[in-house]
Amino acid sequence: MTYFDIGIKLVFGLIALLVVTRLLGKKEMSQLTPFDFIYSIVLGGILEESIYDDKVSGLHVWFAVAVWGIMLYLIEKLSQKFDNIRILLKGESSILIRDGEFNVRELNKNHLEMEQLRIMLRQQGVFSLREVQDLYLEPGGTVSLRKYPKFSEVTPAMLDIKVEEEALNFLFVDERKVNEEILKYVGKSSQWLYDELQKLGYSTVKDVLYAEWSETDGFFIKTYNEDKDDIKKGN
Repeated sequence: MTYFDIGIKLVFGLIALLVVTRLLGKKEMSQLTPFDFIYSIVLGGILEESIYDDKVSGLHVWFAVAVWGIMLYLIEKLSQKFDNIRILLKGESSILIRDGEFNVRELNKNHLEMEQLRIMLRQQGVFSLREVQDLYLEPGGTVSLRKYPKFSEVTPAMLDIKVEEEALNFLFVDERKVNEEILKYVGKSSQWLYDELQKLGYSTVKDVLYAEWSETDGFFIKTYNEDKDDIKKGN
């Protein structure tokens, strides 16, 4: 076993893992089901166990990850097509509370104690069960809830207030550097940006720490001389 062999295996393994991850789609950690978590561990284990094994070549690593990835891809497709397979492998949402009444059977089935449930609710900003009308335990282990109307946050629609839509914000200047790609995407030019900055009293972009712009709100600009607290840039 040489350093070259180890390096080749790592490169092959990384490429294979990236390909498999892209094929299986993007998910946040909170969206991972127990099945997703297990196959992620196995993928890492395949690479880990093969690095220092003389009998395993880089092509073997690639082959093992490819076969595992193909099986997972087929399972994902079958899960999308057939509900029975999806429920079997990934589970389904459990109704823990319906109209304020506890579903004790589902609580016991998911091995949830009342204090664990209270902790999960506090993470959602709910500090009393009296606020909860419906509560679901999702396959990934997170909870989704619906509060009683009297505990819900007041929205403009409730008050019959018309709220204007806000346009997207675009970062045009980032630490003295003009973002040409964003300007091009928005349909603006560098000259337009310089002219607008001068109208606002900024003679040069070298003084601009941050400049964002939106169609509805215009520019929001911060300069270096406004950095009164002398905050250092982090890594």
